[in-house]
Amino acid sequence: KTDKYEVRSYDSAKWVSTSDSSFFMEFASVKSFRRLFKYITGANEEGKKVEMTTPVLMEMEDGYRPFWQSVDYPMSFLLPAEHQDNPPKPTDDKVKIQKMPPMKVYVLSYGGWMTSLNEKRQARALSKALDDAGAKYIKGKHYAAGYNSPMTLFDRHNEVWYVVEGDPVCSSSGSSEEMDAAPVS
Repeated sequence: KTDKYEVRSYDSAKWVSTSDSSFFMEFASVKSFRRLFKYITGANEEGKKVEMTTPVLMEMEDGYRPFWQSVDYPMSFLLPAEHQDNPPKPTDDKVKIQKMPPMKVYVLSYGGWMTSLNEKRQARALSKALDDAGAKYIKGKHYAAGYNSPMTLFDRHNEVWYVVEGDPVCSSSGSSEEMDAAPVS
């Protein structure tokens, strides 16, 4: 861990995912969240309620694009441990179960609301810190991780994740250090 970011290691896990296109993250995230929320509240073949877990992940594209260009915003909810082996099948064809591979991520935490502008600013800050440290990571996309209910108004916790390539670097001196982590369920 540094004063700017930390490294985490995540095991492979199943997530329920969907995607929506929009000019703005905020519009796509509302539609995707509703669709995934319906799944966890019983819109699945077994009619089962599935516990809401954190984080909620959104895959974000890096870089600039014209404001009139729509972009795809995939969103995923982590499935709780009791549904990892055999998750209920979604009834909405826009909702999929996906297995994410094990991964190491560089993480920058921040408070406040996850708006398009705030999220991009935080992603640029993490990217710059990683570049300054000589860290190798997958460029061109990152994850935005949200940990709070939309009803939480204060003391919000959000993160930016970049996937590590090779050995993680956790300081400008090039030392490697990582933390094992499991998403909260």
